[in-house]
Amino acid sequence: MLKLVYQTANLLPSDEKFGLISQIKRAAISVPVNIAEGAARQTGKEFKQFLYISSGSLSELESLFEITYELEFIDKETYNNLQNTFREISAMLSGLIRSINKNTT
Repeated sequence: MLKLVYQTANLLPSDEKFGLISQIKRAAISVPVNIAEGAARQTGKEFKQFLYISSGSLSELESLFEITYELEFIDKETYNNLQNTFREISAMLSGLIRSINKNTT
């Protein structure tokens, strides 16, 4: 996902370098980094909190790319590919959260 997001962000107009591009890259990095940090925590509750943060960053990415599509910075195929990727990752995060909930209750 990260590579796809970065490649797409680099296609955006250069005047968005400190706007959309910066925000997109920050949110994209946040997804795997929060998963990793949460996995290193001592309790399932802490891990789950970091997964929620990761999920929030993923939702932010979805919104940011919806904006880039609406502004016609990316085409429909690129937008759809990104959205499909985000949905897959969201489903995986939700499954992991459910798994943690089962193991901690």
